[in-house]
Amino acid sequence: MDTGRQFNQTPYVVEHERTYHAFSILIRWSMLVIGDAILWLSLWFASPAGFLGASVVAVVVFVLGYLFLVRHEEKQPLDLWVEGR
Repeated sequence: MDTGRQFNQTPYVVEHERTYHAFSILIRWSMLVIGDAILWLSLWFASPAGFLGASVVAVVVFVLGYLFLVRHEEKQPLDLWVEGR
């Protein structure tokens, strides 16, 4: 069922969707890096984990965060009306 999707897809709307998508990816990367840095510094200086323990935990959390935060959003289609979005 076509709900007027073609009518709304002007070049300005497509450009806006791409810009918003890029901004969303940037925000997700920023959240991941800042959160991981806070976790790493907290474990390194405020726990008995030390540098090595904090680094191992930070790398694991970074990889999981990448898989669930960034990679998931990068694979989403730009068109908001596509099934599965």
